[in-house]
Amino acid sequence: MTEPLLRVKDLVKHFPIKGGVFQRQVDKVHAVDGVSFDIAQGETLGVVGESGCGKSTTGRCILRLIEPTAGEVWFEGKNVTAMGKDELRSLARDMQIIFQDPYASLNPRMTVGTIIGEALTIHKLTKDANEYRDRIAELLTLVGLSPDHMKRYPHEFSGGQRQRIGIARALAVNPKIVVCDEPVSALDVSVQAQVINLLEDLQDKLQLTYMFIAHDLSVVEHFSDRVAVMYLGKVAEIAPSTELYTNPLHPYTEALLSAVPIPDPTVKRQRIMLQGDVPSPIRPPTGCRFHTRCPIAQLPLCSHEEPALEEKAPGHWAACHLR
Repeated sequence: MTEPLLRVKDLVKHFPIKGGVFQRQVDKVHAVDGVSFDIAQGETLGVVGESGCGKSTTGRCILRLIEPTAGEVWFEGKNVTAMGKDELRSLARDMQIIFQDPYASLNPRMTVGTIIGEALTIHKLTKDANEYRDRIAELLTLVGLSPDHMKRYPHEFSGGQRQRIGIARALAVNPKIVVCDEPVSALDVSVQAQVINLLEDLQDKLQLTYMFIAHDLSVVEHFSDRVAVMYLGKVAEIAPSTELYTNPLHPYTEALLSAVPIPDPTVKRQRIMLQGDVPSPIRPPTGCRFHTRCPIAQLPLCSHEEPALEEKAPGHWAACHLR
């Protein structure tokens, strides 16, 4: 087995809740609570789950945009969580992010050329003004935009075009891994497929590795090599994409898949309706975090003992006492 490009070990992120006159910490939000996974070179790992399950926080902790509370992130054998500012700056060339909102992630006062070229300037990747301009034109062409667009401002573009600008900005420094933080969720359905196809083409051309965060299982199905399902700050199941969609082991994954529409009126799927709401991440349930909504939960086993993420079949991991 070759060493994975990225390894996440027991990643934890708790956000403090402060209150009172002196703003002391009175509680904390368990956003990410012991997440572990690997991503191999050239692979796409899809990370799915409901809003608030910790997907985006995990991605940002990996890049150190948010400081993790505990755990380790290893990239090419280097401990990212132990790096200082200078090391992180050089690491930024290898690890980039595409943000969810193409409207909020681009500075409205900067031209498209300046937005894309900012990283080229910071990392000193071009020798002179001509090379700088040529590189920006090359990146715009790469993502399906015209080089003439470099003098325009973000408000002159549609949502899909803005996301292409965000992709060009991420690719400016030739990264090895890109965290895609729900890159199509803010776009029209008609545009989503175009952006997904673009990301796939770029992966083939540039030998990229993706961590693809989404809440739409149908988007992730064909795009990802493996899929990790998160629930309330923990990984519930992780498996190769085809295996997960045809043979889900965790009851939460089964419930999520039962809600995915099938574009065939003759096919009937039994919908699994989960009872109750997602528990608060401030005081998550003891034992298995899904036991309060699980249709097959057995008490007191599921409410007292936390299930470990175990390999139930080759490459197929699940955190469930009963499967």
